[in-house]
Amino acid sequence: MSYELPQKLFYRIQEVSRITGVKPSVLRYWESEFPLLNPEKSPSDQRRYRPGDIDLVRRIKELLYEEKFTIAGARRQLEAEGNGRAARRTAPVRSRRTRQTRAIERADLERIARQLGCVRRELEDLQAFLAG
Repeated sequence: MSYELPQKLFYRIQEVSRITGVKPSVLRYWESEFPLLNPEKSPSDQRRYRPGDIDLVRRIKELLYEEKFTIAGARRQLEAEGNGRAARRTAPVRSRRTRQTRAIERADLERIARQLGCVRRELEDLQAFLAG
């Protein structure tokens, strides 16, 4: 289905459904199965799809319905495309929430690394005590 996108920044789920021919319930399901499909949410918790998200929905639909991939196979294919089409289409999707999540994960990793350092020193002290 070829459909010209109206020129706007965001599209609601009903608009995306009409544009792509994919039911809203299927779009929500795909969001849970395809990490790259991650539309922003408005303050009122409504999905806000960008043009890149719509391109990704079209690609997922193509993989599943035309190329007959399974969900897992389509996910692997999108990952394999990596820095190609899928990554370019979804680049604008990166939201502030994603950056905040990465910052939290980085802080958690740093905290865990410090804890491991303490455990390592305690083990070395214990090893020295037992050897001595």
